[in-house]
Amino acid sequence: MRLVTYTTDRPTSAAAADTTGAADRLGAQVDGLVYDLALLARHAGVELPGDLLSFVRAGATARESAARLLDGDPAGRPAEAVHRLEDVTLRAPLRPGKIIGVGLNYVEHVEESSRSLDTDKDLPPRPVLFSKPATAVTGPGAPILHNADLTAQLDWECELAVVIGTKAFRVTEEEAYGHIFGYSIVNDISARDQRRSGQWFFSKGQDSYAPFGPAVVTADEVPDPMDLDLELRVNGVTKQKSNTRHMLFPIARLIADISSGVTLEPGDVIATGSPSGVGAGMVPPEFLVPGDTVEATVEIIGTLANPVVDAR
Repeated sequence: MRLVTYTTDRPTSAAAADTTGAADRLGAQVDGLVYDLALLARHAGVELPGDLLSFVRAGATARESAARLLDGDPAGRPAEAVHRLEDVTLRAPLRPGKIIGVGLNYVEHVEESSRSLDTDKDLPPRPVLFSKPATAVTGPGAPILHNADLTAQLDWECELAVVIGTKAFRVTEEEAYGHIFGYSIVNDISARDQRRSGQWFFSKGQDSYAPFGPAVVTADEVPDPMDLDLELRVNGVTKQKSNTRHMLFPIARLIADISSGVTLEPGDVIATGSPSGVGAGMVPPEFLVPGDTVEATVEIIGTLANPVVDAR
């Protein structure tokens, strides 16, 4: 399933696209249509959660019920439960309990970062981890905030996002995939000039620095998450182009390493790292400015597009 969070309200501006509230609904996107899962369930006399985080927490029972509803006769679906994709506004799929970022997880990005960001030139022996707060999350079409009082080096990073489905603590690599609900995209926005004594939290954790979406695709629909093409464009120009098979630490290793000391809970998100092609690594360096549009694409998942706006 391709699951989205949406509203039927049409935003009047980029800033309005980021608002959330009671109107947000859980939908399943099938081709060019979005089906309101809670309304379909009510019509069928069953219950389903009305938001994606609760749906994830509900486990296999909710997924099986939703699949049965989507397999039913389309003619029997209530009209108010069906929307054309172009008639809805997509939100961030969910608000994670925690977002765990992975640094330096593509070999070419390690070299690029050592040259442009003064990181170690040697490959890290274990995953390099950092966190982003849930307040950094913003949705498809919502603004990335550029505050020139805080940064002149706003950068991009296209990353495959792993959405955890069941509690994971001290799991093995062999067990790891059994704890995954699905996959999405995170654009790991970074203020390169806000690293503080080597710490990345403020550099990567400011509001709007975690564009997330446009959907969560359940794990059963991604045959091999370690073989997905990634691409990022700024104003239509390709800056990053790679494949998840080039990760230094694959997904199973990341989950095993993180869960060795941190409990992963349903709805948590792991941003699995960025390939080379970040703005800081360009010659000369390139950074985002108000008026830019950033598009992050991951095969099967789709494209996450966000405008950059002046936040002063």
